[in-house]
Amino acid sequence: MPDFNENVWAPWRMEYIRSLGEEAGEVGCFLCHDWEHPEEDANTHVLWRGPHVLVVMNRFPYTNGHLLIAPREHVGGLSGLDDEVLLELTTSTRDAVSVLEATFSPQGFNVGYNIGRCAGAGLPDHIHAHVVPRWGGDTNYMAVLGGVRVIPDGLDATYRLLAAKAEELGLRPPSQSD
Repeated sequence: MPDFNENVWAPWRMEYIRSLGEEAGEVGCFLCHDWEHPEEDANTHVLWRGPHVLVVMNRFPYTNGHLLIAPREHVGGLSGLDDEVLLELTTSTRDAVSVLEATFSPQGFNVGYNIGRCAGAGLPDHIHAHVVPRWGGDTNYMAVLGGVRVIPDGLDATYRLLAAKAEELGLRPPSQSD
């Protein structure tokens, strides 16, 4: 073991951590807020809605196109969801991967849940899946040395591309078009 410890700094996380308090103070759970206000889908980057699930862009993405898939129900774990909701959560995750593949041609994906705060859940009371597109070389020392992550496109531009592809694939009804 070395005589010293090295720290890996992630200062961009502080913006996210601070936003949790801000969002909680303003609207409560942002996923519940997004569900209750479909007229704001373009502003909140909701790509599409199913009967029980919505697909939304992560406001603090790890990579371009990072999506969240969340049930309408405000529950903290998978065991609180019935089979119909779990099925839609899974098929919406599959469909999100398809939209990202068709739009950005990623070379891989990280897909998963962070259940509980100690597991990394920034919103531990509302279960949601993360779909993170990955490309060879997208993990590098830019974040560590430069204190930044390189996200090659803005949220609004990415939203327009993904929403158009979701509509083309029949996942987003034309009535949800922006």
